[in-house]
Parts: sequence; C-alpha cells; structure tokens
Amino acid sequence: MSPLKEKIIERIKSEGPINFETFVEMVLYYPGLGYYTKDSTKIGRTGDFYTSPHLHSIFGAMIGRQMEEMWTAIGKPEIFHIVEMGAGMGYLAKDMLEYLEEKEIFKYLKYTIVEINPTVRAKQQELLSEFSDKVKWVSHINELKPITGCFLSNELLDAFPVRLIEVSNNPDNELKEIYVSIDGDDLVEIKMPCSVEVKKYLNEFGIELPEGYKTEVNLKIKDWLSEVSNKLFEGFILTIDYGYPAQDYYSEDRNRGTLLCYYHHQINENPYQNIGEQDLTAHVNFSSLKKWGDELGLKTIGFCPQGTYLVSLGIDEIIKELYGDSPDVFDVAKIKGLILPQGMGESHKVMIQYKGKDEPRLRGFSFRNQLKYL
Repeated sequence: MSPLKEKIIERIKSEGPINFETFVEMVLYYPGLGYYTKDSTKIGRTGDFYTSPHLHSIFGAMIGRQMEEMWTAIGKPEIFHIVEMGAGMGYLAKDMLEYLEEKEIFKYLKYTIVEINPTVRAKQQELLSEFSDKVKWVSHINELKPITGCFLSNELLDAFPVRLIEVSNNPDNELKEIYVSIDGDDLVEIKMPCSVEVKKYLNEFGIELPEGYKTEVNLKIKDWLSEVSNKLFEGFILTIDYGYPAQDYYSEDRNRGTLLCYYHHQINENPYQNIGEQDLTAHVNFSSLKKWGDELGLKTIGFCPQGTYLVSLGIDEIIKELYGDSPDVFDVAKIKGLILPQGMGESHKVMIQYKGKDEPRLRGFSFRNQLKYL
C-alpha cells in the first residue's frame, strides 16, 4: 500500500467518510506525496499528459502577442506583470519570453510563477536561467502585492478538486453526494445527502439532472477567482482549459460526467488506483467562471475555442514572422494540433476577463466570440 493511501485511510478512520473533493485534494496536493507535490512529478511527453506548450513553441509566441496587445490596451504601463499559475515545466514562460525579448514590452515586463512544488520550481529555474533577471517565483498568490498586468493559467482549473454527485435510480430521483469510505484496505464510494453548497451551485446555474446522472461540481474556482481578483489592481485574467458552458457541461448525453485519470499517457476512469501516481481532472464549467467573475467586478471580454482564438489573433502572421516562407522549418502537423478540432482546437477554450475602467476589444475574439453561450 502506498504511503498516501495509508494517509487517506487513516483520515477516514479518524474522521469518517470524506467528500470526493477532499479525496482529490489529498491525492493531488498532499505535501510531498500528492501527484503535483511529490519530487518525481513529470509533465510533458515523459509524464502522464502534455499541454499546448509541449506541442509547439508557437503557442507561447501567440500568448506573448496577446500580452503585447493587453499592455497596449491599458496604456503601456511602466511595469506590466505576468503571473503564471500552474506553469508546468516552464515551457510556456520560456517561449513567451523568447518571443517578446526583441519587443518594446520586454523591458517593462515582470514575470512571476506561482509554484508549490520545490522540485518543479528547480526545473523551471533551470529552463528559464537565461531570464533569471526577469522571472521570480512564489509559493502562493498571497505573497504577491496587487499588480497591473495579467494572471495567466493554462490547464490549471481542470486540476482543482471537485465534488462528485449522482441522482439515484429510484422513484424519488434523490440527489446524492459521493463520499469516499473504506472497506478493509479498499477505498469505496458511498452516497450521502447532498451538501447545501452543491445544491446552491445547481440552483445558481439552473441545472436539473435526470435519474442516474453522475457528474462533478467545481466549487474551488470561486475561491481561486476571488484570490486572483483581490491581487489584480488593473488588467486581465487569461484562462485556457478544456471545458464547456454550463448547458453543455450538464447536458443529458454527458450523464457520466467528465472526470478522467491520466497514468503514463493512458486514460482510465478509476480514481482509486495508482494513488498519488496518476492525475485526476474534470472539465471546467466556464459559465461559473463568468458568473462569479461578474460578481467580483470582472468583465468577461471573450470566450471561444482555442483554435479560433489563435487564428483570430493572427497565428499565420506569427508563423511568417518566425519562419518566413520556409514551411519546412516548422512542424505543420503540431501547429495544426493547436488549431484543428481533432487536436486541441475545439476541446480547449480561451476566456479573458478584465478589471479596469474601460472594456478593451481584443483581436483573439473578433472571429467567434461565444460569450452569449455562457
């Protein structure tokens, strides 16, 4: 039995069954033992999953172009902060900074990475050593003073612990919340009365679930958004992740939810195996991000699929800028993977929220802004 599984079992013996959110919190973030906190954490082709920055460096160049546009939109302040949360191995930061190095914005730029894992931080620092005068690290967002600039995350929110709920197959169609208990040395699911905060969430987004429906509820996004908003004096929150508007997330045909486990690039649906060794993710309800952002005074500027966003932002221009007319220099298939629906172009969405006096128009949403679906 793994040490982390022992810790989980000890907690259940001591406190009784734990809700699924608490289970995921321990599995992913338990100090030194969780998937994202242990020394052996690997992200990328040698790990359990890879993200857009691992696919092609042009993704970072495109986000760099977005930072330029944001900086200009708020009047080119003398210091423009980029705060990246969940930076992986640091490839997005590296590709962005390399692209921006020759641009006007570069000398006004300060880059901060929020990273809780010391081992991952060391790897990021090694990769970004040429930008050591430009990049700093903190362990928690609370260490920051309010900034003018942009909070950036790429595939962060999908790793937040979620609640798990199910509508029972009985005449009452009673909504239950999944808790984790033990049967000997085995972790097992049990159904308990649904918590008040989950019921509030379902009412808030007008979600009605049919008999037998099982899905997730991400309440952690609200706390995260509040923390970020408190640290944003003026500027933007750029969120890239896979997910849907609420009406699609909780549609009738998605009756088993979106929870998936990744272990050595293989997908499974059993969160109770490979404890601390596999990633657990659930898609993002982007409607919650917009609604809770509105309540905090954040204006949602745009929401659309990643592929449309990159094309609208001018990926063809960046290809020409970086590679000229020599298509053999770059990997067309990998760039297509960022854009096309069968790659990350449709599954991954881009949302930008803004705090400030005006409401800037950003080029990335000029083709297909889907705000109305949120």
